[in-house]
Amino acid sequence: MSDMSDAAVISALRREMGRAVARQVASAGNLANLETPGFRAREADFSGTLERQLGGPVVLAQTNSAHLQATPIASATAGTKEVDGLASRRDGNNVQLDRELMNMAEASGDFAKAQTALAAKFRLVRYAISEGR
Repeated sequence: MSDMSDAAVISALRREMGRAVARQVASAGNLANLETPGFRAREADFSGTLERQLGGPVVLAQTNSAHLQATPIASATAGTKEVDGLASRRDGNNVQLDRELMNMAEASGDFAKAQTALAAKFRLVRYAISEGR
């Protein structure tokens, strides 16, 4: 029997689904820019996101010019980083169609696995609530 609580299992599955979605969004953005000259492929940056969550500096959003100077907190590329080591075409773009399609398929599979496990967990909870009826 595992020492993990139901809430911890559900939370872990939710995080896995979120990671899969982030990977798919990054790959979709890369595919959308497949023909954009100079575009550099990006991927989900989990280590950077984890560092920010665990100990990164607190960043304030400046909603009024009278507020303290704040660092920008969000950008279109937040949570992503440029992929290293990909060969560039002559136009400077380094997006590779096969790589992006494979990444999307893997992310889709990971999402489906977590979704199936989460559905099974909820079926067990429903069974327990209905006392097996």
